[in-house]
Amino acid sequence: MEHFDSAMLSRIQFAFTVSFHIIFPTITIGLATLIALWEALWLKTNDPRYLQLAKFWIKPFAITFGMGVVGGIVMSYEFGTNFSKFSEIAGPVLGPLLAYEVLTAFFLEAGFLGVMLFGWQRVGRKVHFISTLVVAIGTWISSTWIMAANSWMQTPQGYKIIDGVFHVESWMQVIFNPSFPIRLTHMLLASLISASLLVAGVSAFYLLKKRHVNFSKKGLSMTMWLLLVLTILQVKVGDESGLEVKEHQPAKLAAMEGIWEAQESEVPLLLFAMPNMQTEENDYQLGIPNLGSLILTHTLDGSVTGLKAFPKEDRPYVPLVFWSFRVMVGLGMGMVAIALAALVLRRKGRLYENKWFLRAVTFFTPMGVVATLAGWYVAETGRQPWVIYNLVRTSDVVSPLPSERVLFSLTMFVVIYFLLSLVYLYFMRKLIRKGPPKMATLEKHLIGMNAPGYALAWVKNLKHEDHEGEK
Repeated sequence: MEHFDSAMLSRIQFAFTVSFHIIFPTITIGLATLIALWEALWLKTNDPRYLQLAKFWIKPFAITFGMGVVGGIVMSYEFGTNFSKFSEIAGPVLGPLLAYEVLTAFFLEAGFLGVMLFGWQRVGRKVHFISTLVVAIGTWISSTWIMAANSWMQTPQGYKIIDGVFHVESWMQVIFNPSFPIRLTHMLLASLISASLLVAGVSAFYLLKKRHVNFSKKGLSMTMWLLLVLTILQVKVGDESGLEVKEHQPAKLAAMEGIWEAQESEVPLLLFAMPNMQTEENDYQLGIPNLGSLILTHTLDGSVTGLKAFPKEDRPYVPLVFWSFRVMVGLGMGMVAIALAALVLRRKGRLYENKWFLRAVTFFTPMGVVATLAGWYVAETGRQPWVIYNLVRTSDVVSPLPSERVLFSLTMFVVIYFLLSLVYLYFMRKLIRKGPPKMATLEKHLIGMNAPGYALAWVKNLKHEDHEGEK
């Protein structure tokens, strides 16, 4: 019983730390890309509003990046402390992938992050843009390696097992496993959408308060165009992702859709249900007939494998997977609706004045991150009880730690992360209340307009004073 309690607590602890960590890379990947885009547009057009956007959002990016680093370090240790057996058997495959992430992405980000954050008045604007672009590329590379490792656990291939340990036969097959391309695309789009919603939400908040109007109009307009494209793409990618799950992880798909019969045709799309693990059926079910089959098989009477086709011990916890999936999809549809509403209001010339729309955008500020978290719960809890799908059970790789020790560490994580979250929200709120830098300030500092920085501007001022003195 103690081992069971310890195993469950270890899983809860890892789930908690992963949930906390993923919030911040989701935002930083998208924000780094947006900042690089704004700098590129500034270089192209010399429109100072793009510089203003980049200068304002680079500070929230820095704070969020730091939080992501703090949260991510912990998980590496948890592999060894709470899941030591997993590290032993899967280390030859996953260890190099995580090392590649550090070598190719983290070092790249760290190397150019200082120039990006503190080089505005010290380097030319083209050099600064290159640094920002490299940091953005680094975040994409980092997500690529992490998604490759996680996707291999979902759809493993390119390995051989020797004495119970996984060894690599083909790195190409390990990295480009069946679920990797679509899951990486899904995650990158989620990051861009999350960052766009954050920028749009703050811009809408300013417009409601009638503050920083020109700055906010530019931010809201750009992000609404981006969301119009990104959300529609995400719907398509999400559909492809579901078809991939149907092929490679049918038990997960059955849990996502609440399908119990071993083989069910004319599957409804369930809008509401309470999956019952004891009775193996759904309570209070409400759905649209045949629409589930149409989405999953592209035919109205298509057949889908249900949960009863799998032994009870091989099924995920259905209620969590079922509802997490609906939270993700529901929020996704809300994002599409907001993007389409923005298009209609733009054509009517009321994009910046409609208070109901601005309130809705403000409400959706964190919803990209919430949807991303829900998607990760679907992916990770839907894979259970397997840590490496159909090969290694999670319960078999948990370290035999005393449950009271795991409970203590879990409690400490909850307390510390709660305090860190308060600090993070405090500084984010402070930055938002302060608002963007004023145009006069940007011109005074000569940021990339007439000089690369303070040093050259100072020299020019001295020359001007000397010239005035001579007169």
